[in-house]
Amino acid sequence: MQTLPVNGFDMAYLEAGEGPPLVCVHGSLCDFRIWSSVMGLLSKKHRVIAPSLRHFFPDHWDGVGDTYSIAQHVDDVIAFIEKLGVGPVDLMGHSRGGHITFRVAQRRPDLLRKLILAEPGGELDASLDPAYKPGPSPIAARIAASAEVIAKGDIDGGLAIFIDALEGPGAWKRLPATPKQMLRDNATTLIGQMRDSRPPFSKADAEAIKTPTLFIGGANTRGAIPLVLRALAANVKGSRTEMIPRATHPMFEQAPQKYCEIVLAFLAKA
Repeated sequence: MQTLPVNGFDMAYLEAGEGPPLVCVHGSLCDFRIWSSVMGLLSKKHRVIAPSLRHFFPDHWDGVGDTYSIAQHVDDVIAFIEKLGVGPVDLMGHSRGGHITFRVAQRRPDLLRKLILAEPGGELDASLDPAYKPGPSPIAARIAASAEVIAKGDIDGGLAIFIDALEGPGAWKRLPATPKQMLRDNATTLIGQMRDSRPPFSKADAEAIKTPTLFIGGANTRGAIPLVLRALAANVKGSRTEMIPRATHPMFEQAPQKYCEIVLAFLAKA
């Protein structure tokens, strides 16, 4: 593990391999460890750099303060890439990390060569969703319900609410010990996420992305996440979309070989 000073915070990261730099940004309740199933394969062709965002493991945050937000994490990723000093990078984000990397591409396309969005998290506004209704989304309501239980000290109970809503009833109980522990290590970040007013995606946002972009999804992912992916992909000019059969939201853990084949082929294309 290494660290870089970023906006007053020592950002921890893992690194493997040599070649063109590929920066990987994790999603909610995760950290740099989430990429372990694909780092070996990706690092055969790339210098893979996986940071842990502010307040995530190895940080141990108590959920207090206002420094957990999409805006803060976007600022941090931009500063992290600048501090690496390696020129334009390929940038990959999963879930909430996909939202962050999307916003980085909006603000600083000069820092990027290519963009990979693995089921980016977030909401759609009325310009992308004909059924848009003001107020908290189902995803935001789920996060709030989980965070309230976690804030009371019931870590496993709060995580069960979140994971079961995402992957189906009983999903938390079926998880092996190692991924369960990673979720526990990052449980308090849901308290920050509950307070975060992240902006919804708009048609103008999607049309503003000029970086060559690949969207990746799990063919069996449920809920609103696939709707977000399809709406953004339809409006990011020249983007490609690949769906991994029989996979859901954690698709690169479920099908690492296929995921890496898709990513490496996209990055190798001129």
